[in-house]
Amino acid sequence: MLLDPNHLAALSAILRHGSFDAAATELSVTPSAISQRIKSLEDRIGAALITRGAPCTATPAGLRIARYAEDIGLLEAQLARELALEGTSGPTQVRIAIPADSLATWFIAAMAQTDELLFDLVIDDQDHSADWLRRGEVSAAVTTGGQPVSGCDAHPLGDFRYIPTASPGFMHKWFRDGVTKSSLAIAPCLTFNQKDGLQKAWFAREFGHYISPPSHFLPSSHGFVDAAIAGIGWGMNPIELVQKPLADGLLCPLIPDTPLDVPLTWQVGRVLSSALSPLTAAVKRAAVDALIQR
Repeated sequence: MLLDPNHLAALSAILRHGSFDAAATELSVTPSAISQRIKSLEDRIGAALITRGAPCTATPAGLRIARYAEDIGLLEAQLARELALEGTSGPTQVRIAIPADSLATWFIAAMAQTDELLFDLVIDDQDHSADWLRRGEVSAAVTTGGQPVSGCDAHPLGDFRYIPTASPGFMHKWFRDGVTKSSLAIAPCLTFNQKDGLQKAWFAREFGHYISPPSHFLPSSHGFVDAAIAGIGWGMNPIELVQKPLADGLLCPLIPDTPLDVPLTWQVGRVLSSALSPLTAAVKRAAVDALIQR
């Protein structure tokens, strides 16, 4: 099914800016023209694509069509580069699912090496970023493990290292007699969100089973470290973010030499693999510098 490029551009602009008026300004047309294009596109698809509001958001069908429009833009940009065509429309947008800890530590270095892309980043727990690829809502993702998503090319990146850490004061209060199953079961734990299983995974590896300790939910990578330093709880922190606090004595490992290494993989929709090859190369370079290579 061929879709009108003007209709797709209207949808993308609305989602980019959050309103019909802003989309009209970007595309140099009237808001009425934007509304007509969206209505025509919705009639063609047979489903609502935009939820009107402040800001306007996409329905599930709208997200899928917007992703299709971005894919077309990436492929057209690749063709223009290969044919050295003049008058290209500038940077193209790519939607990527990325774990918050990767964004906070190493992924921006990859973004900085790519000049011809506009990034739309979806932040999710690392164990769930692959779900965005499976649903067809992103073009690429940083995922855990090496299991490729169907229809994607998978590139192993290395291991992301986490250290179980807490402040000296927290250690004295909760683990005065050592870090044990019983003390970990009652000591407050820092958890990124309801999807975060890092703390439980470390505990299961070290002690043989899962626990459900009392938890603070704190969805911020840097806030996670700050909370640990403040003595609010213990948590699994990226080694890049805690090296200095550990060296300065602001944090301590719960148990020395017990890191949790999580393998990361860069996955790209196969149809876009060639178009996104410069980004893939940049991601690999950034990962070599930041992740543990085996």
